Amino acid sequence: MKIYTKTGDKGETGLLGGERVSKDNIRICAYGTVDELNSFIGLAITEIKSEEVKNILIDIQNKLFVVGSDLATPDNDKNKKLNIKRTSEEFITKAENDIDLISDKLEPLRNFILPGGSKGAALLHICRTVARRAEREVVQLKNLDYISDNIVIFLNRLSDLFFVLSRYENEVSGIPDTKWIP
Repeated sequence: MKIYTKTGDKGETGLLGGERVSKDNIRICAYGTVDELNSFIGLAITEIKSEEVKNILIDIQNKLFVVGSDLATPDNDKNKKLNIKRTSEEFITKAENDIDLISDKLEPLRNFILPGGSKGAALLHICRTVARRAEREVVQLKNLDYISDNIVIFLNRLSDLFFVLSRYENEVSGIPDTKWIP
């Protein structure tokens, strides 16, 4: 099977379910940013010291594939027969549990911190900001079309999770967070 199809050569792409839309459609931008986030997570994993953090990140990557297919498949009667897995409340609960688990291993935050420290932590800060952009794009889409609240909430929790993971990665690496000095 060839990897190229030539079906997108005129600036359109197909959603799951068959609908064709412009490649600059906000739905495409939203799940494209989720895909970008997943790629940055893959890069971060190559630099992460903590096996615990790596396992959390791999779990997130798998969940982001579900989010991407959820976004790529409008939730309408026509697409019900496709039986697409949707972003569940369990995704949110797991992210919250991971935030609590990692936060309990950290000293309380007393200052704002700058992104950086170890290379792994810096990459996790990039993941945090890409997750925020994905969240903004999903909210834009939600203002135009039905999107499950679970997607927005999950992306919001992920950005918080990436923040605590970055702090933990710095601690595991023996590199202090860089305090913001106003």
